[in-house]
Amino acid sequence: MNSQDPHALAGTRDSILEVAIGREVRAGRNKLGINISDLSAATGISLGMLSKIENGNTSASLTTLQAISRALGVPITTFFRRYEERRSASFVKAGEGLSIERRGTRNGHQYHLLGYSPEPSSKIVVEPYLITLTKESDVFPLFQHSGMEFLHMLEGEVVYRHSDMRYTMTPGDSLFFDADAPHGPEQMVKLPIRFLSIICYPRTDD
Repeated sequence: MNSQDPHALAGTRDSILEVAIGREVRAGRNKLGINISDLSAATGISLGMLSKIENGNTSASLTTLQAISRALGVPITTFFRRYEERRSASFVKAGEGLSIERRGTRNGHQYHLLGYSPEPSSKIVVEPYLITLTKESDVFPLFQHSGMEFLHMLEGEVVYRHSDMRYTMTPGDSLFFDADAPHGPEQMVKLPIRFLSIICYPRTDD
């Protein structure tokens, strides 16, 4: 059984361009609701060649791409859009995460934002936090917000509440949940407590 490494960079930059073009061709065809045979008939390009183009296995000539763009009713530049998109990254050095004020901060709860979504065009917002609980508190703030949240324990021990469930979390444990339900640390068993919190929610227009 063949396996694929999701982190591998397959081939050269040229082959990456071929894959990007192939994805746009397939997306355009699917948007019109036509199969590859229909596209072949409309362009005069063989099924085999179209299959190779869509799978990124060949470098299509400009004449071929022009024929496909006309059949799909899109500009030929559409096929290069994915390849030309600028991809950004957010890098945070150790200890330099942005300190965030949230409910519970004054009660020994420290929140450091470790990154942000740099692309405003992204439909999903991802907020990764390093949360540190350093002292006992009589007040356990509950949070409730849209999206999903993933927790991964790094240090200490805590009883974490989600809705009407309680989970005892120790280093290595993870919890993934719908953040629309009330949630938060309920009992600090072993201090200090550190865990990663990654929140994902759909971006809304301002």
